[in-house]
Amino acid sequence: MAKPPRPTTEGQEIVRLEDARKVYQMGTEQVHALAGVNIEFRRGSFWAIMGPSGSGKSTMMNVLGCLDRLTSGSYYLDGQDVSQLDDDSLSDFRLRYLGFVFQSFNLIPQLTVHRNIELPLYYLGWDADRSADRAKELADEVGLGDRLSHRPTELSGGQMQRVAIARALANDPQIIFADEPTGNLDSATGVQIMQLLTKLNQRGKTIIMVTHEPDIAAYARHRLHMIDGVVDRIETAA
Repeated sequence: MAKPPRPTTEGQEIVRLEDARKVYQMGTEQVHALAGVNIEFRRGSFWAIMGPSGSGKSTMMNVLGCLDRLTSGSYYLDGQDVSQLDDDSLSDFRLRYLGFVFQSFNLIPQLTVHRNIELPLYYLGWDADRSADRAKELADEVGLGDRLSHRPTELSGGQMQRVAIARALANDPQIIFADEPTGNLDSATGVQIMQLLTKLNQRGKTIIMVTHEPDIAAYARHRLHMIDGVVDRIETAA
Protein backbone atom coordinates (compact mmCIF):
# COMPACT_ATOMS: atom_id res chain seq x y z
CA MET A 1 0.00 0.00 0.00
CA ALA A 2 1.38 3.42 -1.00
CA LYS A 3 2.40 5.76 1.78
CA PRO A 4 0.80 9.23 1.98
CA PRO A 5 3.08 12.04 0.79
CA ARG A 6 5.14 13.84 3.38
CA PRO A 7 4.57 17.55 4.04
CA THR A 8 7.07 19.73 2.23
CA THR A 9 7.41 22.56 4.74
CA GLU A 10 8.30 22.79 8.41
CA GLY A 11 8.05 25.78 10.70
CA GLN A 12 10.13 27.33 13.42
CA GLU A 13 11.83 25.45 16.23
CA ILE A 14 9.46 23.86 18.76
CA VAL A 15 11.88 21.68 20.78
CA ARG A 16 15.55 22.16 21.64
CA LEU A 17 17.84 20.14 23.88
CA GLU A 18 21.13 21.69 25.01
CA ASP A 19 23.80 19.40 26.50
CA ALA A 20 20.97 17.16 27.75
CA ARG A 21 22.14 14.60 30.27
CA LYS A 22 20.23 12.00 32.25
CA VAL A 23 22.08 9.85 34.79
CA TYR A 24 20.52 6.96 36.69
CA GLN A 25 22.10 5.46 39.78
CA MET A 26 21.97 1.65 39.54
CA GLY A 27 23.44 0.41 42.80
CA THR A 28 27.03 1.57 42.77
CA GLU A 29 27.01 2.21 39.03
CA GLN A 30 25.96 5.35 37.19
CA VAL A 31 24.17 4.84 33.89
CA HIS A 32 24.40 7.76 31.47
CA ALA A 33 21.14 7.29 29.57
CA LEU A 34 21.62 10.66 27.86
CA ALA A 35 25.23 11.78 27.60
CA GLY A 36 25.13 15.31 26.21
CA VAL A 37 22.47 15.55 23.49
CA ASN A 38 22.14 18.73 21.42
CA ILE A 39 19.28 18.73 18.93
CA GLU A 40 16.28 20.75 17.74
CA PHE A 41 12.95 19.70 16.29
CA ARG A 42 10.95 22.05 14.11
CA ARG A 43 7.22 22.67 14.25
CA GLY A 44 5.31 20.39 11.89
CA SER A 45 8.17 17.88 11.54
CA PHE A 46 7.88 14.10 11.82
CA TRP A 47 10.70 12.28 13.63
CA ALA A 48 11.49 8.64 14.32
CA ILE A 49 13.91 7.96 17.18
CA MET A 50 15.73 4.65 16.73
CA GLY A 51 18.51 2.68 18.36
CA PRO A 52 19.33 -0.62 20.07
CA SER A 53 18.21 -1.48 23.59
CA GLY A 54 20.00 0.80 26.05
CA SER A 55 20.76 3.46 23.45
CA GLY A 56 18.76 6.15 25.29
CA LYS A 57 15.79 6.42 22.93
CA SER A 58 13.16 5.70 25.61
CA THR A 59 14.82 8.14 28.00
CA MET A 60 14.85 10.72 25.22
CA MET A 61 11.11 10.19 24.69
CA ASN A 62 10.36 10.45 28.42
CA VAL A 63 12.35 13.68 28.75
CA LEU A 64 10.81 15.24 25.64
CA GLY A 65 7.35 14.26 26.87
CA CYS A 66 8.00 15.86 30.28
CA LEU A 67 7.58 12.46 31.93
CA ASP A 68 11.14 12.59 33.29
CA ARG A 69 13.61 15.33 34.13
CA LEU A 70 17.13 15.96 32.94
CA THR A 71 19.97 15.54 35.39
CA SER A 72 21.63 18.54 33.74
CA GLY A 73 21.29 20.60 30.60
CA SER A 74 18.28 22.47 29.22
CA TYR A 75 15.06 21.52 27.47
CA TYR A 76 13.23 24.31 25.63
CA LEU A 77 9.67 23.55 24.54
CA ASP A 78 8.05 26.24 22.43
CA GLY A 79 10.57 28.72 23.78
CA GLN A 80 10.14 27.90 27.46
CA ASP A 81 12.83 26.14 29.50
CA VAL A 82 10.62 23.42 30.98
CA SER A 83 13.56 21.94 32.88
CA GLN A 84 13.06 24.83 35.33
CA LEU A 85 9.36 24.11 36.03
CA ASP A 86 8.21 22.58 39.30
CA ASP A 87 6.27 19.29 39.24
CA ASP A 88 2.80 20.87 39.23
CA SER A 89 3.67 23.31 36.46
CA LEU A 90 5.29 20.54 34.44
CA SER A 91 2.18 18.37 34.77
CA ASP A 92 -0.03 21.24 33.68
CA PHE A 93 2.24 22.00 30.72
CA ARG A 94 2.12 18.35 29.67
CA LEU A 95 -1.67 18.24 29.92
CA ARG A 96 -2.19 21.38 27.87
CA TYR A 97 0.42 21.06 25.13
CA LEU A 98 1.34 17.39 24.61
CA GLY A 99 -0.42 14.24 23.45
CA PHE A 100 0.72 10.63 23.92
CA VAL A 101 0.18 7.37 22.05
CA PHE A 102 1.59 4.20 23.64
CA GLN A 103 2.27 0.68 22.39
CA SER A 104 -0.09 -0.79 25.01
CA PHE A 105 -2.83 1.80 24.27
CA ASN A 106 -3.24 2.70 28.00
CA LEU A 107 -7.02 2.89 27.76
CA ILE A 108 -9.17 2.53 30.87
CA PRO A 109 -11.11 -0.73 30.37
CA GLN A 110 -14.09 0.30 32.51
CA LEU A 111 -14.73 3.41 30.39
CA THR A 112 -16.40 3.65 27.01
CA VAL A 113 -14.65 4.96 23.92
CA HIS A 114 -16.43 8.25 24.52
CA ARG A 115 -15.19 8.54 28.10
CA ASN A 116 -11.64 7.47 27.25
CA ILE A 117 -11.35 10.14 24.57
CA GLU A 118 -12.67 12.95 26.73
CA LEU A 119 -10.65 12.06 29.84
CA PRO A 120 -7.98 14.77 29.31
CA LEU A 121 -10.74 17.34 28.93
CA TYR A 122 -12.09 16.43 32.35
CA TYR A 123 -8.75 17.40 33.87
CA LEU A 124 -8.76 20.61 31.82
CA GLY A 125 -12.13 21.55 33.36
CA TRP A 126 -14.27 21.38 30.22
CA ASP A 127 -18.03 21.13 30.79
CA ALA A 128 -19.85 17.90 29.90
CA ASP A 129 -21.54 19.13 26.70
CA ARG A 130 -18.38 20.61 25.24
CA SER A 131 -16.38 17.49 26.12
CA ALA A 132 -19.00 15.21 24.57
CA ASP A 133 -18.99 17.21 21.34
CA ARG A 134 -15.19 17.09 21.16
CA ALA A 135 -15.10 13.33 21.83
CA LYS A 136 -17.68 12.70 19.08
CA GLU A 137 -15.73 14.91 16.65
CA LEU A 138 -12.49 13.04 17.31
CA ALA A 139 -14.10 9.60 17.17
CA ASP A 140 -15.47 10.49 13.75
CA GLU A 141 -12.05 11.72 12.68
CA VAL A 142 -10.37 8.39 13.49
CA GLY A 143 -13.22 6.35 12.01
CA LEU A 144 -14.86 5.22 15.25
CA GLY A 145 -17.97 7.39 15.34
CA ASP A 146 -20.12 4.26 15.60
CA ARG A 147 -18.14 2.83 18.53
CA LEU A 148 -18.58 5.58 21.13
CA SER A 149 -20.51 3.37 23.55
CA HIS A 150 -18.14 0.39 23.25
CA ARG A 151 -15.50 -0.47 25.82
CA PRO A 152 -11.88 -1.31 24.94
CA THR A 153 -12.45 -5.07 25.38
CA GLU A 154 -15.00 -4.87 22.56
CA LEU A 155 -12.50 -3.37 20.10
CA SER A 156 -9.68 -4.71 17.95
CA GLY A 157 -6.09 -3.65 18.58
CA GLY A 158 -6.22 -1.20 15.70
CA GLN A 159 -9.44 0.31 16.99
CA MET A 160 -7.97 0.69 20.47
CA GLN A 161 -4.97 2.52 19.03
CA ARG A 162 -7.34 4.81 17.13
CA VAL A 163 -9.08 5.61 20.41
CA ALA A 164 -5.66 6.35 21.93
CA ILE A 165 -4.86 8.71 19.04
CA ALA A 166 -8.22 10.45 19.43
CA ARG A 167 -7.53 10.87 23.15
CA ALA A 168 -4.07 12.26 22.36
CA LEU A 169 -5.73 14.87 20.14
CA ALA A 170 -8.38 15.90 22.67
CA ASN A 171 -6.43 18.90 23.99
CA ASP A 172 -5.27 19.91 20.48
CA PRO A 173 -1.60 19.30 21.42
CA GLN A 174 1.36 20.97 19.79
CA ILE A 175 3.30 17.68 19.77
CA ILE A 176 2.18 14.05 19.61
CA PHE A 177 4.61 11.57 21.17
CA ALA A 178 4.17 8.02 19.88
CA ASP A 179 6.04 5.21 21.67
CA GLU A 180 6.14 2.10 19.45
CA PRO A 181 2.60 2.90 18.20
CA THR A 182 2.40 -0.22 16.01
CA GLY A 183 4.22 -2.61 18.35
CA ASN A 184 1.09 -4.59 19.31
CA LEU A 185 -0.53 -4.53 15.87
CA ASP A 186 -0.37 -6.74 12.80
CA SER A 187 1.39 -5.27 9.78
CA ALA A 188 -1.76 -4.26 7.87
CA THR A 189 -3.24 -2.49 10.90
CA GLY A 190 0.12 -0.88 11.59
CA VAL A 191 0.06 0.66 8.12
CA GLN A 192 -3.39 2.11 8.83
CA ILE A 193 -2.20 3.67 12.09
CA MET A 194 0.88 5.14 10.41
CA GLN A 195 -1.26 6.58 7.63
CA LEU A 196 -3.41 8.24 10.29
CA LEU A 197 -0.34 9.71 12.03
CA THR A 198 0.99 10.89 8.66
CA LYS A 199 -2.33 12.60 7.95
CA LEU A 200 -2.09 14.42 11.29
CA ASN A 201 1.45 15.49 10.45
CA GLN A 202 0.27 16.82 7.08
CA ARG A 203 -2.21 18.95 9.01
CA GLY A 204 0.66 20.52 10.94
CA LYS A 205 1.06 18.34 14.03
CA THR A 206 4.63 17.72 15.17
CA ILE A 207 5.11 13.99 15.69
CA ILE A 208 8.01 12.41 17.57
CA MET A 209 7.96 8.62 17.53
CA VAL A 210 10.10 5.87 19.01
CA THR A 211 10.30 2.69 16.92
CA HIS A 212 12.69 -0.16 16.27
CA GLU A 213 11.08 -1.04 12.94
CA PRO A 214 12.73 0.46 9.82
CA ASP A 215 9.54 0.21 7.76
CA ILE A 216 7.64 2.21 10.38
CA ALA A 217 10.49 4.72 10.76
CA ALA A 218 10.31 5.27 6.99
CA TYR A 219 7.05 7.19 7.47
CA ALA A 220 9.01 9.90 9.30
CA ARG A 221 10.95 12.48 7.32
CA HIS A 222 13.70 12.61 9.96
CA ARG A 223 15.26 9.53 11.56
CA LEU A 224 17.42 10.06 14.63
CA HIS A 225 19.67 7.13 15.47
CA MET A 226 20.97 6.90 19.04
CA ILE A 227 23.70 4.84 20.61
CA ASP A 228 25.13 4.94 24.15
CA GLY A 229 23.10 8.01 25.10
CA VAL A 230 24.21 10.23 22.22
CA VAL A 231 23.00 11.01 18.72
CA ASP A 232 24.85 8.74 16.31
CA ARG A 233 23.39 10.18 13.10
CA ILE A 234 20.33 11.84 11.59
CA GLU A 235 18.83 10.86 8.26
CA THR A 236 16.45 13.18 6.44
CA ALA A 237 14.38 12.11 3.46
CA ALA A 238 13.93 14.39 0.49
